[in-house]
Parts: sequence; structure tokens; C-alpha cells
Amino acid sequence: MTKCSSLIVAVTTTLVVVSGFSTTTASKKVVVTGAAGKTGKLVFQALLEDPNYEPVGLVRTPKSARKLVKETSCGLDHVMVCDVTTLHQTPTDGNVVDDDDSTMGCSGAEAMIICTSAVPVMKKWSLAKAFAKIPWNMIRRKKAFDFRSLRFGFREGQYPEKVDYEGQMAQIDLAKKAGIKQVVVISSMGGTDPTNFLNSIGKNPDGTGNGDILLWKRKAERYLVESGLYYTIIHPGGLKDTPGGVEEFILDVDDALLQRKPRSISRADVAQLAVAALSVADQNNVSFDCITTAAAAAEEEDSSSTTPKSAEEVLEDFLKLGKTANYKL
Repeated sequence: MTKCSSLIVAVTTTLVVVSGFSTTTASKKVVVTGAAGKTGKLVFQALLEDPNYEPVGLVRTPKSARKLVKETSCGLDHVMVCDVTTLHQTPTDGNVVDDDDSTMGCSGAEAMIICTSAVPVMKKWSLAKAFAKIPWNMIRRKKAFDFRSLRFGFREGQYPEKVDYEGQMAQIDLAKKAGIKQVVVISSMGGTDPTNFLNSIGKNPDGTGNGDILLWKRKAERYLVESGLYYTIIHPGGLKDTPGGVEEFILDVDDALLQRKPRSISRADVAQLAVAALSVADQNNVSFDCITTAAAAAEEEDSSSTTPKSAEEVLEDFLKLGKTANYKL
């Protein structure tokens, strides 16, 4: 057994072995990790629809692989199964892991887009407690259901340190082994603030536990910055499941956008930024925050056009400013 069973995709009851990945000379092969997630799937789909790219989606389980194939109608050679949290583990079965085995699915790839992230799950006891308090809250004429009382954590083995730090470092190392030159990471805003609410998820009242998701993400980002690879690190604000291309992009650095309200962005727009980075920033190193707003279009109501700039245009403009995140913060 190897640490990365990346070449076996269970599609029905039969195991299909993917021996390689067919590319054309006119397209750019891109590995998308976390391709079964909400944002990762949008990135993967956007690349599938673009003739300039040949994406291969990396997913954690055969179940996720089957679902991705069904929902995107992609070919089997576009999917590989690999649990990135195990890539840095020392084998316990006595078998030696061949480096070629874990990189075969990435052979010929020029770029990698990392979309993996630890995913918080609601603790059922907190939901039951919130429902139980509804009658008492109504008697006191308070909001019947208190969403702020809900508590979240992470599944066993899928903690931020494991997924967002060790897992991302393993993916960066995998990219280097495979000869990939450019890595794009979809991370999160808030990494400069240890007290950010998101860091409390998974922690116990005394501060112990498996939290600090933003801090672990930032550590992995530093690892990428020092890797020698070309990189683009995207820090989106609050993610929305809404159509992209509707609002204006706003880019900045070092969590300056946290001062704005609202500070959100659609997953579709984040996916477009990630894809744009493959061409616009393919030989640049940049780390930035991003949100969208309808304000810019509203203020230009006298203009002949209120069509928002594309992700490519916005990223090109931002690169000209020479701004990037300060990892000394």
C-alpha cells in the first residue's frame, strides 16, 4: 500500500486504474486539490470549460471521485484519489513508497491550485440545546433561535493543523517533486489576527483543542513563499454561494478589507481569480485579500457601462501596484 492511492478511481463497483493523463500541446495541465469541495469544484469546472487547460481533480475518497465525475461529466482521466493528510506520514507497513507513485497523476502538470481546507461541522448537542431553549426565549421575548449559541468542531483526523498545515505542505512538496512551477492557494482572510473568531472553532473553553485554522493556514502560506515556486495566495472574505461576475472586485493586503462591511465574495468569483492567476500571475509572486461590492457599479450609474471588470483585468491592475502580503506580521 502507498500513501497516495492517486491512480485508483472507484466509479461503479469496478476499480478503474488511471495510468496517465492525456494532454494536448495547446493546453496547460493543472492539478486542482480539494476538487470535490464547494470552491474547488467551481475551479475544476471552470478549467474543464476552458480549452486552454486540462485539469485533473484530486479528491480524498472514491465516493468523492464518483460524485465529481457525475456532477461535472468529466472523464475518468481527470480525477485521482489521494488523501493529502497522509502524504507526510511515515509508512508503518514496512513498504517503501516510490516517489513516482505519488506524482504519476501530476506528471506533466504545470500548475497546482490548492482548494483543500478543514471543514467545521456543527456539534449536534449545541443544536439540540438551542432548540430546547426556544420556549424560554419566547417567554422572555428574545429571539427564538439563538444561532450564536451553536458550536462547531472538526472531524477526527481532519483538524486544521492536519489539513491546512501538514496537508498543504505535503501538496507543495508534491508539486515540487512533480516538476510543477506554479502554485495557487485559496486561503482565507484574517490570518494576521490570532484573536479572529474562526481560530476559536474546535477549541475548548480553556483554549485547548484543535482550532487556530487561520494561523495554520498562514504557516502553510509561509512554507509556500519560501519554497522557490511561483505562487499566488488568495485570501477571500466571507464566501457566498451566489453567481459570480455580478459585483466589482476589491483587492488589498494584510487584512485591510476586514474594516469594510460587507466583506464577502461569491465562491464563483474566487474560482475565477484562481483561474486568472494561472495566466496573469504565472511568473509572479503575490498574496492578496479579496471581496466584492456592488457600490462601484452603483456610483457609475451615469456611465455607459456598469459591467464589472473581469478577474483577469482586476488581477493585472493589482499586480501593477506591486503590493503583496507582509508575512512578518
